[in-house]
Amino acid sequence: MRKIMASLDIGTSSVKLIVAEVFRKKTNILAVAETESQGVKNGLIINKELLTPILKETFKKCEDIIGLKIRKVIVTVPSYETEFMMSEGSTPITNEEKIVKGIDIVRAMQTSVYNKIPSGLEIVDIVPTAYRLNDGEIIKTPLNTPAQKISVKSIVTLIPKKNIYAIISCLKKINVDVIDIFLTSVGDYYSLKNENLDKLIGAIINIGEGTTTVSIFNKGILTNTKELEIGGQNVDNDISFIYKVTKHDAIKLKKDLGLAHKRMASASATKLVTNKLGEEIAINQYELSEIIMSRLEEILNMAKKQINLLTKKEIHYIIVTGGISEMPDFELTLESVFGKNATQAKIHEIGVRSNKYSACLGLIKNYDSKMKLHGKEFSIFTIDEQEELSGKQKKINISDNSVLGKLFGYFFDN
Repeated sequence: MRKIMASLDIGTSSVKLIVAEVFRKKTNILAVAETESQGVKNGLIINKELLTPILKETFKKCEDIIGLKIRKVIVTVPSYETEFMMSEGSTPITNEEKIVKGIDIVRAMQTSVYNKIPSGLEIVDIVPTAYRLNDGEIIKTPLNTPAQKISVKSIVTLIPKKNIYAIISCLKKINVDVIDIFLTSVGDYYSLKNENLDKLIGAIINIGEGTTTVSIFNKGILTNTKELEIGGQNVDNDISFIYKVTKHDAIKLKKDLGLAHKRMASASATKLVTNKLGEEIAINQYELSEIIMSRLEEILNMAKKQINLLTKKEIHYIIVTGGISEMPDFELTLESVFGKNATQAKIHEIGVRSNKYSACLGLIKNYDSKMKLHGKEFSIFTIDEQEELSGKQKKINISDNSVLGKLFGYFFDN
């Protein structure tokens, strides 16, 4: 069975959708779509009527590429008012073989949260931290291990129901089911994770359009997170205000002329624009980059302070992601705030080699990891649809025998 999944990231500036196949521990992109957001502010849905047609358009873009209707998706949610709690539960092994199976792990997790969730909150993730077999042996990977009983300790992530149900409601209107929901920061981590990060305590900073998310991970487990109401759009607003240009022109100036640090900027590199007063003005790269750098330093310093508020433990790594982190010379501004202690995220997957896709890409990797824990494989398409998808690929000359051809419910099961 081909493991094909779709993930959706609803951001302030754009809605991003990825369809990918996980094959031999690699994530291979089949389709990507991005559409300008409407009805979203700081990652939260404020107008479902404006957002719904945007979602429909985004899904259609991917469906036109792969030739199939997408009916199931994994979705990101922002970290506003996130709460964490420790939980513990156990269940007897009831199968005849007395071997731990995926369903036993799920049942143990279910018992760990039964009647413990405050009203108004919803579970978005349960991450096991330790398993115990038969009240004695602690084991890292219990699947297919002989036992009479399994116990699990977990960290449970909770967010307000209102943050989830607005998304589900919009997707239902276009006949798409939500199969799972994760915090954006979890997606960021899984797009970057490796064996080294899984052994350390660190922070991931995602500078989004409307907000900046600061998250702490302890050996791969999200333990704390905070949304700061400042982001890339503040850079655009600064440019717009200082030069008296439209928001559209401010964004274009940032992309075409601006640098994230003034060190390599040139005063002789200029661009002519007409401001809101109808005046033609020349904007030079050095002054523009000073404006951008100033705001980015403010954002990073706020994030730096927030890291110290979120954890008292020693931080071994800091990774910064988000679309604006790929501006030219961003690493210079990063170093000016954090020294050598922080790095710029790098996404390597072909088709989504941009940090703006980090959360969306990571959702697919995370969900696949979750299914492995349960001893299952999952695909959003049926076997017949997968055969149709293979046929679609053949029409565009991607042979099943070529390398490219080969590559190419919520927490609980419903």
